[in-house]
Amino acid sequence: MLSLDEKYPFLIKYFKRGIASQNRQISHCILFYGSDIQTQYELALEIARMLNCKGDHTQTCQCLNCKWIRENNHPAVMTISKIDNKPQGDNSKTVISIEQARMIKNDLLVTSDYHRVLIFCDKDKDGNVQGLNPQNFQDDAANALLKTFEEPPANTTFFFLTKDKTDLINTVVSRSQCFYVPSMKNEDNDFSIVKDAMEGYLGLERGEVLDFNDKILNLAKEHDPELVFTQMQSYIEALLKSNLQNTTLKIKLIDDLKAIETAKKEFHLNMNIQTIIETLSFKLIL
Repeated sequence: MLSLDEKYPFLIKYFKRGIASQNRQISHCILFYGSDIQTQYELALEIARMLNCKGDHTQTCQCLNCKWIRENNHPAVMTISKIDNKPQGDNSKTVISIEQARMIKNDLLVTSDYHRVLIFCDKDKDGNVQGLNPQNFQDDAANALLKTFEEPPANTTFFFLTKDKTDLINTVVSRSQCFYVPSMKNEDNDFSIVKDAMEGYLGLERGEVLDFNDKILNLAKEHDPELVFTQMQSYIEALLKSNLQNTTLKIKLIDDLKAIETAKKEFHLNMNIQTIIETLSFKLIL
């Protein structure tokens, strides 16, 4: 199995350099987005480990801080979700609550010898890490923490994990440094249904958009539209993995992934599928 620095060399090197630099030049609010929330969580823990390491600063360091974080048992590295780190008497079970926001602000008033890391995410009923969205991280709780996010105490870093930046309120996104985390899961790579339609889509001209639209629409009529959208994302993610060093292309592919995620949301809102795919096609074919 590949390590995080082998799968995401750019991200790991970026944070290593920032942490090693004078005054630790990394943002105090970091937003990860993409389909693989579990990997986002692992990246957040690895960065927390680098921030708190008191040993030789290698991946295999055995100092107490590194051991604690690998065991997810560090006193200053906290997961904030609808089920994690609830204050006493907080009975909310579906959201990160106002009471949690107050607890966080009060806890951060106390100085710490550690670099505090708070990882905001969601959890399903089995405890699996999920992404933040407007339902589990609602505006009232987010707004209660905006001042803290903007001017945190020293040695404090916040992580926000989500599938799409639009799932968080703009005031949180605007305070964060955002990083797309492409999925490296092999099981996500099936794009057999859409392969013929998507082949060469990056080279299509504007006048070919209607033909492309018809191909995708026909697939959506033959199969579950959400499956078609998911396979389109898998196709683009495969392209992204092969072109991580091409900055211009990478930006285009990330924008295309976001456009498809928007199409998925529109489909869930029962919007007309023909309209959804037509809008998407014009976004993909520049």
